Order: sequence, then C-alpha cells, then structure tokens
Amino acid sequence: MPIAEIQSVSAACWACGASVAPGQSFCPSCGKVQPPASGVDYFAVFSLPRKLHLDTSALERAFYKLSRRLHPDVYAQASLDEQQWSLEQTSLLNDAYRTLKNPVTRTEYLLKLEGVEIEAGRSEGNAPKDSRIPPDLLEEVFELNMQLEEMRMAKKMGEDDPQTRADLEKARVQFEAQLAESDAQLAAQWTKWDAAQDAAGQQQAKDAMVAVLDRRRYLRNLVRDVHDVLEA
Repeated sequence: MPIAEIQSVSAACWACGASVAPGQSFCPSCGKVQPPASGVDYFAVFSLPRKLHLDTSALERAFYKLSRRLHPDVYAQASLDEQQWSLEQTSLLNDAYRTLKNPVTRTEYLLKLEGVEIEAGRSEGNAPKDSRIPPDLLEEVFELNMQLEEMRMAKKMGEDDPQTRADLEKARVQFEAQLAESDAQLAAQWTKWDAAQDAAGQQQAKDAMVAVLDRRRYLRNLVRDVHDVLEA
C-alpha cells in the first residue's frame, strides 16, 4: 500500500450510517466493527496526532484494549463479513502497534507519511553494509576494518589474537556509546518536530532526523560486524 494513499476522509458506518473517523476500527455510534480502508494512518488507528513523543505505556494499553474487542471469539456468531473485518482490523492493529512502539520505526514511518523517501533496504534492521561512511568516522572505520580482517585471518588459522580481540571489544563499546548518543539526538529532533509551528520548522526537524537515522544505521552495522567476528 503506497504511503501516499493514506486515508484522510471520514467514512459512513455500514450498519447505521454514522460518521467514522479514518483509522477507527469501530463505529462510535453503534459499536459495529468497520471494514478497514485501503489506506490508514497508523497514528489514526490509536486516535493519535502525528507526534513522535508517545506514551508507550498508554499505547500498549490501547493496543490490548482494541485487541480484546477484535478477538475472533467476539465475532463467532457475527456475519461472515464482520468476522473477516475483525481479522483484517487485527492485522492492521498489529502492524500499527509494532511500528509505533519502536522509536526508530516510528520515526521512519512519520517521515514516510511526510513524503520523505527511505531507500529500500535502508530501514531499521535492514541497512546495507555499503552505506556511505559518515565523514567523521572514516579513520575509525578504516582502523576497524583492518582489525576485523586480522581477527578473521587468525580464526581461519584456528588461532586467537588477544590484542586484536581487546581492540575490537573497545571499538564495540565506543560505537555502542555513539549509538546511544544518536538515540538522544533523535529524541531531541522529536521535540523540535512536535513543537514546530510552521513548515520551515518541520522541514528542519525532518532533515535532521534523516541525518541522524543514516548515521545510526551505519553505527548499528559496525556494532553488528564486530559482534559477528568476535562471536564466530
């Protein structure tokens, strides 16, 4: 489903004709489950504004409350249409919750809603190894790659290199610390986004979030590479 097709217009309840806001699973008037629209904003599923600072505990409570209302047992005696809609709404609810509860995927999703293209394969957990190296990390990455290769060669020969292992452990700690810094920088941009009063302020926050996410993905790759070599 293209992100650009997000529904923004209320629909009429199939049972009573009352207005149902975009993303809502149930009619506010008669309580009947609704057929999912072709495009739904995940924030709207939980009746949330497009803000990045979320109360994740409240989000979790809302998720379980809706999950109970959509449970198949509730619709065992309902029409076939309602049974199918409850399953589809459950799938949508799960996708929305999984996306919004994670700080990084929540940020990526909002950026997509705002028209920022996240390249295929570059989203959280799936960043390519050939991502462009952040300029300030060039020297560290060059040295790290040499250490990784030395450790791979030592292991291939059935040996271990205590000094290289110690260097790699130190590098992993340093990169994990930089990851934590990136998370703090991302949260700071959430604050700017949530408080932005005009398009210019929003654009500045979006640009900054994209830059932080790119750096964070690269750092995650480095931590993963060190872990894989040390644990092999």
